[in-house]
Amino acid sequence: MVASVIARKVPFHYGWIVVLAGTLTIFSCLGLGRFGLGMLLPSMGADLNLSYTQMGAISTANFIGYLAAVGASPFLIKRLGESRTIVFGLFLVAASMGVVSQGGSYFWIMVFYTLTGFGSGAANVPMMVLVPHWYAKTYRGRAAGFMVIGSGFAIIFSGLFIPAVNEAIGPEGWRTGWATLGGISAVVALINWGLLRDRPEMLGLPLLGQAKEDARAAASGAHRGDAAMSPKRAIIHLGLLYMMFGATYITYGTFIVTSMVEERGFTEAAAGQVWSWIGLFSLLSGPLFGTLSDKLGRRAGLLAVFSVQTCAYTLMALHLDTPSLYLSIGLYGIAVWSIPSIMAAAVGDYVGPEKAATAFSTITFFFAIGQTVGPATAGAMADAMGTFDFSFAAIAVSGVVAILGTLALPKRRPAED
Repeated sequence: MVASVIARKVPFHYGWIVVLAGTLTIFSCLGLGRFGLGMLLPSMGADLNLSYTQMGAISTANFIGYLAAVGASPFLIKRLGESRTIVFGLFLVAASMGVVSQGGSYFWIMVFYTLTGFGSGAANVPMMVLVPHWYAKTYRGRAAGFMVIGSGFAIIFSGLFIPAVNEAIGPEGWRTGWATLGGISAVVALINWGLLRDRPEMLGLPLLGQAKEDARAAASGAHRGDAAMSPKRAIIHLGLLYMMFGATYITYGTFIVTSMVEERGFTEAAAGQVWSWIGLFSLLSGPLFGTLSDKLGRRAGLLAVFSVQTCAYTLMALHLDTPSLYLSIGLYGIAVWSIPSIMAAAVGDYVGPEKAATAFSTITFFFAIGQTVGPATAGAMADAMGTFDFSFAAIAVSGVVAILGTLALPKRRPAED
């Protein structure tokens, strides 16, 4: 009812309302549910006497839950539809973070933060699946790019809010932080319940950009679709690249604040401000590289992003002066959400809207494996070496591997099997 009224009133395509709902979804399920952990870890770790290995394992537990949700998403989408699955996931994120705020042990937090991960995956996967259903090909990268910057807004918020709460409340301020993030997620779930619809046809609308795309195709009299790789093989290739991204970006995001506080002499408040800068820079990442991939192709977009991220990881591994740290953070921020937006657009290009749910779930399964392995390995490595430098070096090498893998990706959309 709400969506129908808004669709009749707004002077633009309702697809942009879906973009707004998507931005709020990512703000909650990934931005708060996942990246809030980076700011909460130092105080939570100190209060509960957690080791680096345990900190990494908590992050890994979240990704195990996320991985389970990726596997379950096609089934949930088939039974509930994309929109209802998203709302279910957001409510689970809200409830589980509320329970985490009451945790008194490492085991308690591991269990319920795993549920947060499941909720995050249950909301994120169908949100990205909506992209090819609502947008024509030439708008997919841009639309997904604006959605994924929700994580950037969440980083800005958590970087400013959580240190302020910890300063006001003391050692157990992290509990208030978790509870507040859960409450915000519940509000976002209610908003999405009113705004989201699975298909534009449900509101009597065409795909956003379809008329323009049809006119262009008619004028050219041809459809460019010659290919160097089958769709099935391309999806596996994209999945492996997505796995490399998952392992590297989340390792950096999980430990950058802890590294600044414990190895570079930053106060928690100062590190929080720097964390907020990452969020600020990241507001450019999805729209910038998503639009670039619409114009120049998905391969060119992926190459640009992996190159920028590898430079960021290398600067951290070298442990140079403070300006180099800031440069690393700037590079990380400006590219951090770009890969998901390009991947969401790419699967629609490769397999079409109707198969997008299965294809995106497949590549996200690879992505979740990377996220599961990355932080746990990096935390154990930091415990063994006494520094995070080797962990950052490992993800820099992984970035180089991702660049080489991207070079083998076909420039053009593959032909159908």
